[in-house]
Amino acid sequence: MPLGRVASGINNIYTLFSEENGREREISCRIKGKKLKEDLGRYNPIAVGDWVEFEEDPRHEGSGMIVSRRERKNVFARLNRKRGTMQTIAANMDLLVCLSSPESPPFRPRFIDRVLVAAAIGDMPVMVLVNKMDQKMDSAMTERLEIYRSLGWDVRFCSAASGEGVDELVESLRGRDVAFVGQSGVGKSTLLNRIVPGADLAVGEITKKYNRGSHTTCFALMLKGDFPGRLVDTPGIREIDIAGILPLDLGHYFPDFQPFLEGCAFSPCYHDHEPRCAVRDAVEEGKIHTDRYESYLRILEQLQGNAPEYVRERGKN
Repeated sequence: MPLGRVASGINNIYTLFSEENGREREISCRIKGKKLKEDLGRYNPIAVGDWVEFEEDPRHEGSGMIVSRRERKNVFARLNRKRGTMQTIAANMDLLVCLSSPESPPFRPRFIDRVLVAAAIGDMPVMVLVNKMDQKMDSAMTERLEIYRSLGWDVRFCSAASGEGVDELVESLRGRDVAFVGQSGVGKSTLLNRIVPGADLAVGEITKKYNRGSHTTCFALMLKGDFPGRLVDTPGIREIDIAGILPLDLGHYFPDFQPFLEGCAFSPCYHDHEPRCAVRDAVEEGKIHTDRYESYLRILEQLQGNAPEYVRERGKN
């Protein structure tokens, strides 16, 4: 049965890249029977980057039906608030690039923290990339970026407008399948237009009133072009709700918490109210950044709000 890579999906119609006799072609497909056995109640059972098996339609060249989805090596997903289920943004990526900017739109480290947690849950490596490097970076932003670097994340800088740092970035991405995520307005589409000639992605403007971007990318799209690897543009994201873990497990997705988790007097520990909590002690002693801890508390609150009552109350004193 032919195998294809999902390049885009909209209104339950998916475009696949499939190779035949050394030539890549595009196939337009729907899901056979409208549901897959891999559909476990998720918002979207198929996402950009998925490998799927399909049956070609002998009557219509370039069309077919998706029969099954291959097992994923990783995912980047968030909670879809309307449906209350997991929404996969991209799958089977070698790297997720979390794009941000210093001033326009403003740097949001707690957004990055959520991307890092969601990617870790899905086992997807992350690069933190600051675009618009000509804009002013204050000391708080510099400090936060140094924390990410010290915790093991690759932190880089570029300017999609001027091209500064782009050649070095391209070399680091060469031969890899990479998805780009970030808020609207940080320059994902502009950067990808520079990396992939002919991509011709729509580019929006920053609104003066709210200092944030407008949505120009409406769905995730795997690009075609002269690049050794696959690059994926994703819609701008304003908020990321974490899903897929219990509230009590959240601390394990903060690497700065790791040295202290075993030192808590109570087990399990939420690290928000329990006495003799080693994580809270580390925050007070300056061993964990206070804003990183605040990020943790906000994600914890969100997870507890989405969790069943018995999960929220488990472990409380």
